[in-house]
Amino acid sequence: MPTCPSDEPPAAGQLVARGAAWLARKGVPADEARTLSEILVSDALGLRGRAGLALARGRVLAPEALGALRARFARVAAGEPVQYVLGRWPFFRAELEVGPAALIPRPETEGLVERVLASPAWPGARRAADIGTGTGAIAVALAMEARAQGRELRVTAVDLSPEALALARRNVAANRLETRVDCVAGDGASGLEPGAYDLIVSNPPYIPTAEVDALPPLIREHEPRLALDGGPDGLRVIAQIVLDATQALRPGGWLFLEIGEDQGLSARRLLERAGFGDVRVGRDLAGLDRYAEGRLP
Repeated sequence: MPTCPSDEPPAAGQLVARGAAWLARKGVPADEARTLSEILVSDALGLRGRAGLALARGRVLAPEALGALRARFARVAAGEPVQYVLGRWPFFRAELEVGPAALIPRPETEGLVERVLASPAWPGARRAADIGTGTGAIAVALAMEARAQGRELRVTAVDLSPEALALARRNVAANRLETRVDCVAGDGASGLEPGAYDLIVSNPPYIPTAEVDALPPLIREHEPRLALDGGPDGLRVIAQIVLDATQALRPGGWLFLEIGEDQGLSARRLLERAGFGDVRVGRDLAGLDRYAEGRLP
């Protein structure tokens, strides 16, 4: 961002315009530059999201806050995801701490949570597991919803990465869910108590190994490969979770998965071959296959 004269501190509206123009000169597409500038300035003003920015365009930042904002613009211009620059990001009804130890929570995964909550599996569920929890996004969302409904639901949040698990624990504590969510180290669903779960939910690694290096630099260079690489065909982790879920779910329990856009047929076959019934493949808001689910008889 350009330096402004000290006797004429820029108002928020000016900061947004100048920041967007500066990012565009650094090679960020114009529409994206404007959005990123609005996100950064809104956060500097202490606003929750960009919605209140229109009413705060005349506000002026203190000099120290302006210096911190310039540093954040520089990080975004260098290619760091804005979510990591901010250190937190909204997901469902929670605000989560985010960082390079785990994937950034995305709208597609919010869609996975919404499918769980709208399913026949949700009303009677008392035990759930979130496999590959990362930030703890799914576990936190389910536990928060159960708390809001006055229901008892215990969620086991599992991750192989110690750094991701530490991040999930902080998000559980920040949302006062310690009595509802247990964060445990584990490789997939293999360590879950047999026949104990009503729901297993997972956003597993599902990108084929050969395609990981072709991902946009924003993802490839910053988000953990462990959470992206799904093996040669992208289905290695999914297949293992499906197999393990047949042991961990109680009879009538449900498995919900986020999948790659070209994996709908393969995921359906994996579920059906493992003995799941009521198998469904659902689409995301872009109309792409993104979810697979099934019920254990």
